[in-house]
This record gives sequence, C-alpha cells and structure tokens, in this order.
Amino acid sequence: MSKTVHYYTKFEENQFYHIYNRTVDKHALFCNEGNYTFFLQRYDAYLSPVIDTYAYCLLGNHFHLLVRIRSMEELTAFLDSELKAKKLMNTQKDLSTLYPEDLTTFQKLSNLSKTPHEIVSHQFQKFFQSYAMAFNKQQSRVGTLFQTPFKRVLVNSDAYFRQLVYYIHSNPTHHNVQLDFREWKWSSYQRILMERESKLQKAALIDWFGNKEGFILFHANKQQQLADKDIYMEDD
Repeated sequence: MSKTVHYYTKFEENQFYHIYNRTVDKHALFCNEGNYTFFLQRYDAYLSPVIDTYAYCLLGNHFHLLVRIRSMEELTAFLDSELKAKKLMNTQKDLSTLYPEDLTTFQKLSNLSKTPHEIVSHQFQKFFQSYAMAFNKQQSRVGTLFQTPFKRVLVNSDAYFRQLVYYIHSNPTHHNVQLDFREWKWSSYQRILMERESKLQKAALIDWFGNKEGFILFHANKQQQLADKDIYMEDD
C-alpha cells in the first residue's frame, strides 16, 4: 500500500524521485501497443524539459518512474520559453478573443509559482490530461483516468537508488505479466543496454553499477536473492 507521505512529497531541484501511479478503478491504462507508444511520446513532450529519466516501467494499469528534477536554472529557462512561445503566438491577438482553454493555459503559465514542485507538478498534470483525453476518446470512456495526487518518493541513498532500479525493471515479473522481466518491451531495461541515442539517462544510470556488466549482474543477483527470500521491496 502507498504511504500517505508519498502523496505530499515536494519536488526539489537536482533530487531523485520514484514516481508511480495507477488508474482510478484499477482498470486498463494501456489496451494496445499504440497506447504504450503514445504514453511515452506524451511523456517526452511534457516532462523531458523538466526532468531526467533514469528508469521506467509501464504495465497494464500503472507505471513506475525513476527521475531526477532538473536544476532551478533549467526549470526557469523552460518556463520562460513557454511564456515566450505563448506570447509570440498571440502577438496579433487580443487575449480576450482567445478560446477559454488557451486563455486559461496562458494565465496558469503567467501566474505559476517558480518553484521546482510547482513547475514539475504542472507538467505532470498536463501530461496526465493529454493522455487521458486521447485514451478516453479511443476507448469510448468518460471520467478521470489517473489517481490523484500521483505518488512520489525521495530517493535518498545510493543503495536505495540501485534497489529501486531493479524494483522498477522487475515489476512485470512481480505482477506475473512477464516470466522474465528482462524481456518486457515497455520498461527501460533493454533500452539502457542499447547503443542508440536516447533521452533516457543510460550512461549516467550505468555508472551507478560500474559498467554494463555490473548493471546486468546486479539485476541477476537481486532476482536470485529475492527469489530465495521470497520478499519484495513494496506493494504498488
């Protein structure tokens, strides 16, 4: 079960967090491969400018992320660029003539408190709304899709960081979705080992384990340890 504190943890610059959430009714969050792909595309569009992603896993009705909040300087630069883009788009328009949703977005950006928590939380809200609207339309569904507030946990030690990486990657096996979690298509495990360029912080993550061999060995050893002890890090 989620601890209450996980609903109210505040984001701070340059800190690592475990972020996770599920659907309100525990029903499907992803119904086909296109949903998974669209989720990652929307995630990149709304959240890559404000967070660095180190690991992730997407499952049927929930997801897990390991991220680092960008510096205050980077967050402020992003917010300023958003405001400039909005102003440029509306240079030849009276704001009062805009559609209500455009005006609301502009006002939110203008009034947004310039703290890491406010900026990052605002982007998550936009991301959730974007995915939910498209998913609901496709599935002929109405109403809220994600639980709110979403859960986040400060990662405050090297040991916790490494264990969390394994926990996130091994979720498909934990939930009996994939016998070998390393074969699950919708986690970062395989992508971290690929050579192709990605916004995923692959090199930085590998450094936490020494090298690729250390990364692979840690997952293999942890899988065996947990199988022997029949324990798991936490429930979702």
